[in-house]
Amino acid sequence: MATLRINKTNFTAGEISPDLLGRGDLRAYENGANLLKNVFVNPTGGLSRRPGLRYISTISGPGRLVAFEFNTEQIYLLVFTDRKLSVYRDDIQVASARAPWTESQLAQISWVQSADTLLVTHPDTQPRKITRTSETAWTVSVWSYVEKAGRILQPFHKFAQTTATLSTSARRGSITVTANTDVFVAAHVGTRFRITNKELEITRVISATVARALVKETLPSTSAVEDWEEQAFSAVRGWPVSVCFHQDRLVIGGSRDLPNRLWLSKSSDIYNFDLGQGLDDAAIDFAILSDQVNAVRAVFSGRHLQVFTSGAEWMVSGDPLTPENIQLHRQTRIGSPIDRTVPPRDVDGATLFVPRDGNGLREFLFADVEQAYQAHDLAMLAKHMVNNPLDQDYDTTRRLLHLVLQDGTLSTVTVFRAEQVTAWSRQQTSGLFRSLCVTGDDTFVLVERRGSWFLEKFDQDVCTDSALVGTSETAKLTWVGLNHLDGETVAIRSDGAVHESRKVSRGRIALDYPSTNIEAGLAFAHCIEPLPPTIQVGGGPVQGRRLRPVSHTFRLLRVTSLRLDTGQGFIDVPFRRLGAQTLDTAPKPFTGDRTIRAFGWRGSGIEPLWRIENDAPLPFNLLSVSSEVSING
Repeated sequence: MATLRINKTNFTAGEISPDLLGRGDLRAYENGANLLKNVFVNPTGGLSRRPGLRYISTISGPGRLVAFEFNTEQIYLLVFTDRKLSVYRDDIQVASARAPWTESQLAQISWVQSADTLLVTHPDTQPRKITRTSETAWTVSVWSYVEKAGRILQPFHKFAQTTATLSTSARRGSITVTANTDVFVAAHVGTRFRITNKELEITRVISATVARALVKETLPSTSAVEDWEEQAFSAVRGWPVSVCFHQDRLVIGGSRDLPNRLWLSKSSDIYNFDLGQGLDDAAIDFAILSDQVNAVRAVFSGRHLQVFTSGAEWMVSGDPLTPENIQLHRQTRIGSPIDRTVPPRDVDGATLFVPRDGNGLREFLFADVEQAYQAHDLAMLAKHMVNNPLDQDYDTTRRLLHLVLQDGTLSTVTVFRAEQVTAWSRQQTSGLFRSLCVTGDDTFVLVERRGSWFLEKFDQDVCTDSALVGTSETAKLTWVGLNHLDGETVAIRSDGAVHESRKVSRGRIALDYPSTNIEAGLAFAHCIEPLPPTIQVGGGPVQGRRLRPVSHTFRLLRVTSLRLDTGQGFIDVPFRRLGAQTLDTAPKPFTGDRTIRAFGWRGSGIEPLWRIENDAPLPFNLLSVSSEVSING
């Protein structure tokens, strides 16, 4: 019988797919895990129980979270709900305003910030700008394009057939416009048209071929001409889909009726889309034409202007971008979701985006050797971790990208390209994650719990979810303020020690002994399970041979509780004798190695050697594991 030692020094491959249980030759298998739930993989390779979620506020219903950073000291969180905008700063709501977006539209809004203004678009709603005028005063208003001498410098397009003509009854004043085919609908009232590059505004629609208009620029003639167009964005033609800033231009990507078109504003004049004479600083307007549908889903400013469409990814090049030198090149054929907006995120110079099929996370990265972009799948080895993401954002401080999934869980990937770390883990809570946003150093989530919607944030100082922390100058037994958890059984930490759980009644709980501070919230369990070992004896694999674990040595960091199963059920591993320690005294954290004897044979080949699972509201950090095993035969 051979005795071997298996050293697991890191978890930098994260949880990997069960489909890879036979690929022990992969480096990812060596550094991966079978199950990582409610833990984060640190860039250095260890595991930490995820922070708890501190309760911030109860929200009226489904919503979307968006960051707004006015400066390094004034960072806000915008919460979009049904026709409402709520503004939070330092976890307190400071303002609110009416908004045009319905609950069903929030999944497809797109946004970009410039100084004190956030621009928001949706294909069925006139684009808005949200402006901070003061800490408590925020306005939501319609975009205003530059207007000169009665001419609005907005995008225009001819939607009708090229042979469609317009003629007018006069060259100026209030006139009648006549078309040779159906052109006008009732919603055209208020829309701008240009006939031979002269502008007029529709004031009344008489029929599909006749309308009244007010001339804004004197027309050159009244003859029927094919040279005419109407404003590209309107109640008739729909509104912009996506928006970003690139090289001092406002970039609009697609609209409802022109889904494959791009508009770039005049340089340094973001509300001016006048094409002019095609000078270097003039606005730019062009379509994405290819052998497949290319409805623009997102535009992103990176090394180049990146365009994510329903069928492919594109690079718009030109340094600087001008009407003369702009070039469009298709890079990859992945596609982006069409029923929702999952904003691309920059991570170490790569743009991470969700593919159209919703099963993966692509890294859009420029390869200097090929002088082109590639789109590798960061979830290739963990396909089960990504299923139809609804939202995503990146925590630069902790190097964590979070994806809100359709099933209400949160998939987290630790990304550290310099150290080749791509490690997945899954976060669950008593409820469903619905939206997520990183503002400054804080990560906020919108959680649905029993039909209610809560705004919460990850907080290193709490170990439960939807948690509240209370303090009192004098010790007391009864604590109030937990109305949002009424009827729930909550886990409690009192003066740093774990207290017996209590059921919240009318927003209050009663302790067994007086305390000066408590944390109360919903318990969650962290789970860690390794992959089955892949070792060789005498030059051959042990597959098909029985294996018996002898002992496991866990290297721990600041741990006060370890609940472990090594083959005969879960045990609570003691770190020291309690001695004179009383019930309300927090145990001292343990750092170091803890060896646990193991029992039983493993015969199936896919059984884990050990499993850690614990819902105690206490921090937990695992650095490495060394296992001693015996091989039969």
